[in-house]
Amino acid sequence: MLLPEFTWLYLIGTASFTVSGYLIGAQKRFDVLGVVILALLTAIGGGMIRDVLVNQVPRVFVDHGPFWTIFLTLLVAWVIKLHQRNRGMLRKLFIVADSIGLVAFSIAGAQVAMSMDLNLFGVCVLAFVTAVGGGLVRDMMVNDVPFILHEDFYGTVAIVVAVLFYFAQQLGLTAAVWVWGLFIVGLLLRLVAHWRDLSLPKVDANAAD
Repeated sequence: MLLPEFTWLYLIGTASFTVSGYLIGAQKRFDVLGVVILALLTAIGGGMIRDVLVNQVPRVFVDHGPFWTIFLTLLVAWVIKLHQRNRGMLRKLFIVADSIGLVAFSIAGAQVAMSMDLNLFGVCVLAFVTAVGGGLVRDMMVNDVPFILHEDFYGTVAIVVAVLFYFAQQLGLTAAVWVWGLFIVGLLLRLVAHWRDLSLPKVDANAAD
């Protein structure tokens, strides 16, 4: 059974990834339709891939909530002319929005997996796919190197959050405070890792020379 927090996390992640897609589309100087398509695919891509993996009808096909969230977010961004802010601020906003979406969708994906009684590996896979799928589609569409390939603490955060969520559920820690606490911890981990430029060890092919 899905926790009540699933819906809120799902909508928060949807709005956040919509903003990240919007900002990238504006940066690439897409037209209005191009920006809308990029924001839409960024917001729903991960969830659709997840649902296909577990043989479910994608949520966006039966729930109006995500589309209302996406288009209201786009409308607000357009009205306040978010794309016209200075470049430094937009870069920071992109990182924050993308990080919120990453963590929110990690937990949402993990919740779906737990509701299906999947094991730890299954929980990690669904959380990972849900979290990074939309960003992967976004970056490939604009011919950028996907974040997952050059931001070490991007996919790693999704896996860490999924593992913590799995064991919290196994211990019976299902109260809302634990879910939101994990969200805050995951978000701080991602932001601190980004601003401090933390990374995993590199595999150096020339080490033996």
